[in-house]
Amino acid sequence: MSDTPVWFITGCSTGFGRALAERVLARGWRVVATARDRARVADLSGDGDALLALDLDVTDAGQIAAAVDAAKTRFGRIDVLVNNAGYGYQAAIEEGVEEEIRAQFDANVFGLFALTRAVLPLMRHAGRGHILNITSVAGLAGFPASGYYAASKHAVEGWSDSLAAEVAPLGLHVTCVEPGPFRTDWAGRSLRQTPNRIAAYAETAGARMKSTSDISGQQAGDPVRAADAMIALTERADPPRHLVLGRWGHDAVVQRLRERLAEIESLRDEALATDFPDGG
Repeated sequence: MSDTPVWFITGCSTGFGRALAERVLARGWRVVATARDRARVADLSGDGDALLALDLDVTDAGQIAAAVDAAKTRFGRIDVLVNNAGYGYQAAIEEGVEEEIRAQFDANVFGLFALTRAVLPLMRHAGRGHILNITSVAGLAGFPASGYYAASKHAVEGWSDSLAAEVAPLGLHVTCVEPGPFRTDWAGRSLRQTPNRIAAYAETAGARMKSTSDISGQQAGDPVRAADAMIALTERADPPRHLVLGRWGHDAVVQRLRERLAEIESLRDEALATDFPDGG
């Protein structure tokens, strides 16, 4: 047991977090399963002392410090950190509510940053570790009604690029996991929406909010299969920087990146023309 990996997973009450915790425990590995209310994860089962269930609101600095310290005391290390806690917020850009926008960034961005900073010393001293940041297809492509959510996930994507460059020489890995539509609570109980009232956005943001709600519980993505895919990538000697999940997500990202690259390449002459002549 002392040689088995230790996973620290946030947002384990439902969705990807719970599926991951269950699948990791099923392998006989150890899990620090966190949620705002640890009673919602206490029913997870593992062998002996494999499970440590903790209260953790990632926007609370005191709870972050206490949770990381508890993990260190129980297991002595953290091999895999899964930054999964967060939620969706949908609104037309013009109709976004300041309090909702800031609350989302506190959970999706600043809480993730703070927890990672708290865990990094353990991984750095051990000379190994893997950080999985659960972002979204929206972290690579924006869609109507998802502007603020996409902004939070784009922030994590860019930050992860820098983090990966800094920790790679230390033996640490960073992977962003970008799910498309999966059968979790994201589009149901967990989703926050500001209703569309400006008619000009009815066919863009308004329509997308309705389609998101309508598809809840019918998405093609299976959280358990996603969990298995995430576990498998941590066992690779050279894990990827990105893992897009689901057919819809994969196809949407590939199309969007191809279009973006084509546009950038088509403007090469304009780009080069802005340099000083002869290197100035």
